[in-house]
Amino acid sequence: MGSFSSPLSGLTAAQQDLQSVSNNLANISTTGYKDQSLTFSDVFSQSGTTNGSGNPVQTGSGVAVSSTATDFTEGSLDTTGTASNMAISGNGFFVTQSASGLQDFTRAGDFTTNSAGQLVTPNGELVLGFPAVNGVVNTSAALQPLKVNSITSPAAASTTVGITANLDSSTAVGDTATSSTLSIYDSLGTAHTLTVSYTKTAANTWTYTASVPSSDLTGATGTSTVVGSGTLSFDTSGALASTSNVVPISISNLNDGAAAMAVSGPFGTVGNSTITQTSLASATSATSTDGLASGTLSSYSVNKDGTIEGTFSSGKTLVLGQVAVASFANTQGLVNTSNNNYQPTAASGSAVIGIAGTGGRGTIIGGSVEQSNVDIASEFAKLIQAQQAYSANAKSVTTFNQLSQATLSMLQ
Repeated sequence: MGSFSSPLSGLTAAQQDLQSVSNNLANISTTGYKDQSLTFSDVFSQSGTTNGSGNPVQTGSGVAVSSTATDFTEGSLDTTGTASNMAISGNGFFVTQSASGLQDFTRAGDFTTNSAGQLVTPNGELVLGFPAVNGVVNTSAALQPLKVNSITSPAAASTTVGITANLDSSTAVGDTATSSTLSIYDSLGTAHTLTVSYTKTAANTWTYTASVPSSDLTGATGTSTVVGSGTLSFDTSGALASTSNVVPISISNLNDGAAAMAVSGPFGTVGNSTITQTSLASATSATSTDGLASGTLSSYSVNKDGTIEGTFSSGKTLVLGQVAVASFANTQGLVNTSNNNYQPTAASGSAVIGIAGTGGRGTIIGGSVEQSNVDIASEFAKLIQAQQAYSANAKSVTTFNQLSQATLSMLQ
């Protein structure tokens, strides 16, 4: 009998609704999961019959699922303290790449690293972003996997040194003051000890020599080799008044094969000097250099704009890359492909990939993950409603069956 079609469609719809609710509840602890709900539409049989007033006479034929709606509102953010974890606060999706090269999009930022030091999803997809060369991100380049382990920073040769010191004005002519020592680095990152020695040659006048160990140089003899020198003259207030006979610090023939070094400094300029002559004891209070040894990555963090900053054992901080974020014109048009991934469709439009915090995209919170946005109280309410709908339609099927049996009994 045609009467069975309506309650049977109701049973099917209630079953699908129960399945949707149970799927939400099953994923209540799934990172980045988005709650889904079904919407229904009625089904009417096509009939050309009208009543005396000309109004159509139609009998409903049941119900059908009209659409699936995904709630893309942000879930609560959970701080994990794990550097590789990320969450998007606001709109947008992380961009990942499967083993086949296909791009996927996800809100789940529970990333880890693989054996190559690359950021990956729990199922092994590579996290994509903009590459950085020598700490500079190129947002015009093609997206690449982001690497956050097994990285070394390049060495930086010292080009400028600074010494903050005082020379004891009571020092006798011909005597020396305590030397200043600091480490400088060549183009290969090798450290060399630079020693600056001071000798008083007249009232308010000192000479200085800068030297490095002879063992650092090819063909050098003796204990140390002078690589720079000059004369310092001070005024009656103890400030540097002038310099003369200055031989800039220059180091060549380094035995490790590094490039020759030309180092400026170390006392600043007249009127802005870092060396004084007063009655205080001779002492060096600070030294500085812009050089760095090569270092290994010791830690990293993710900024709100997605830039990944690495800190190296040498003390250098370098940008390693920038996490890409994608947005869509219609997120409801995305299709869920499992593993917390989405794929675009004609309805969603193509992904617009850019930088976090721009173009309506959300910002990235490092060391955190986004939790499921399923509300258990709402799901239980929907569960009860779907259960009652299923029971009511089942009762309709039972009633129609009883009517059918009664009709058949009348014919016997």
